[in-house]
Amino acid sequence: MLFQRDENKEYWFEEGCYILELLNDPADPSVSIARARVPKRGTTAWHRLRDTTERYVILEGEGEVGIGDEAPQRAGPGDVVVIPPMVRQCIRNTGEEDLVFLAICTPRFERENYVEG
Repeated sequence: MLFQRDENKEYWFEEGCYILELLNDPADPSVSIARARVPKRGTTAWHRLRDTTERYVILEGEGEVGIGDEAPQRAGPGDVVVIPPMVRQCIRNTGEEDLVFLAICTPRFERENYVEG
């Protein structure tokens, strides 16, 4: 099965970033893949994902990742961030261009598992 990217489907997510769903299909419930884009000087809101492990694969830009109670950590292209279920997280763009990363969720991202704060 092929899922083709459609740039016209990118949308603003209230957490503070643009999202383009690359794969999020009930027929494949084990994983979802989205491209996230945090604008220059942008920061996502603190949030958690219930019953979902999320991974960020940084593609472009520079940022600072907040995970749980850990001190913020710098992240750049090629870095992978792993966030266990119900651990609070956010990411801040510290660079001069958009911060772009893949958000890979297992099982797949479902809106009802998103918890603010």
